Amino acid sequence: MAEKKAFEEVYALLFAHFGPQDWWPGETAIEIVVGAVLTQNTNWTNVTKAIANLQNAGVLSYSALLELSMEELASYIRPSGYYNIKSKRLKNLLMMIRDRYKGDLERLLGDETQTARENLLSVQGIGPETADSILLYAGDHPVFVVDAYTHRIFSRHGLIAEESDYDAIQEEFTSRLPMQSALYNEYHALLVMLGKNFCKKTKPLCGQCPLRGFNGMDGPGF
Repeated sequence: MAEKKAFEEVYALLFAHFGPQDWWPGETAIEIVVGAVLTQNTNWTNVTKAIANLQNAGVLSYSALLELSMEELASYIRPSGYYNIKSKRLKNLLMMIRDRYKGDLERLLGDETQTARENLLSVQGIGPETADSILLYAGDHPVFVVDAYTHRIFSRHGLIAEESDYDAIQEEFTSRLPMQSALYNEYHALLVMLGKNFCKKTKPLCGQCPLRGFNGMDGPGF
């Protein structure tokens, strides 16, 4: 079992290297929600193009998106890839909000964390990473978002088991860190930066990595 200090030290090293990330890159709750769905299986550059299409068409609001046909929505989000699948997922999510929260996104985001998470996960095509991204970044809920970068970085450093699933990895973090949405927000963003720039899937830049020499023991703490 990894030491609590190891998780704190990783954060401190990454923050010292990258600085604050100011995530999520979205101005409104609905933009963050849409972005969380569209970012599945694509890069953020493609997501921004799709969101720009929605903004330019004046339909980046809950009510406007709900009124769009599946085909119209798909055409706007085409740059994000898998646009027919993602339009269906978005529609499913919007309809869940309509049915369970009377069409009020803020009621979903203001709901008790576990209830809101269960409702999000009940939507076909919405998995734990997407649900938790919505809760953390749009709703400021203290839930730690786990992604492929998280698994790669922490398994490579021996801080989690290679076979760990989403829930197990999330528990590793939440059991060792203060339950603070701002901390979880920043930590996840920093791990993404490390994964994209250094801890790559193939040919990782270990010699230049901000975590080179990391021993996992004597972190500064919170």
